[in-house]
Amino acid sequence: MRLELEPRSPLLLPGGGADGVLRRRGGVLERLLHTDGEPVLVRAAYAGARSSVLLGAWGRSRKGCAVALERMRFAFGIDDDLSEFHRRFKDDPLIGRTLRALPGLRPPRRPEPFEALAWAICEQLIEFTRAVAIERRIIARLGRRVAWCALRDLPAPATIAGTAPALLESFDLAGRRAIALRAAARAVAAGRVDLAAPEHERAWRALRAIPEIGSWTVESLALHGQGRYDQVPAGDLGLRKLVGRLLSGDPRHRAEEADVRRFFAPYAPWGGLAAGFALRSAITRPALAGTRL
Repeated sequence: MRLELEPRSPLLLPGGGADGVLRRRGGVLERLLHTDGEPVLVRAAYAGARSSVLLGAWGRSRKGCAVALERMRFAFGIDDDLSEFHRRFKDDPLIGRTLRALPGLRPPRRPEPFEALAWAICEQLIEFTRAVAIERRIIARLGRRVAWCALRDLPAPATIAGTAPALLESFDLAGRRAIALRAAARAVAAGRVDLAAPEHERAWRALRAIPEIGSWTVESLALHGQGRYDQVPAGDLGLRKLVGRLLSGDPRHRAEEADVRRFFAPYAPWGGLAAGFALRSAITRPALAGTRL
């Protein structure tokens, strides 16, 4: 199946994923997905003068291909209308310049919310490069693969649910996080936590009852796995450093999570989206990070 779609708002396709699941070959993105156990290969590329996106899916059934295409539409944010966000904040002193220069920038999204949850648990309180190494080991050992495709998909929740914590620890995942990852996978696999249900807050409450799953993990799931632009992963070290500098002028100061949430409250209901632009602004405008607002 193939679709040519015009994004509702400016869209910048990602360059690939750090965990190696989403790959770029030339100008084409490739990803292996599973829909109800059926493997589907999905490809995406700009069409024409980048005004539209071409999506293609290859699988055993039209239903499987259709589901995979819907998931990638969500992952890329093709159907998100952000015109009001652009109108309100195009001249914002913090994010306006970056918003005008890179209007298609989006927080990275996963086609399946469990992927965002699993990787958020892996990325708790450690350096991103170390977390990515753990994620790649999980995919190499437990990921799903098919004979006709060189790509690999993340393991299903049921696979992680049946994995011994000791094996997860052997991938360099801390013991308590290995237990939390398996507990979360068991809850999702058993249907006790429905990450795709419209009422996200119910799933968040259930996840927060699992030891080692806190606000940052749930907010990361919401932003990167459920499309909730209103959720700010306030415990993110980069955001804490940035907001601390902007509020105090001291480059060594780290803001508390509550301070980060208050800082991005004026951007509601797009606080998480604005936070991504703020981090990009600090990268492209280094002097900004040392400015007090």
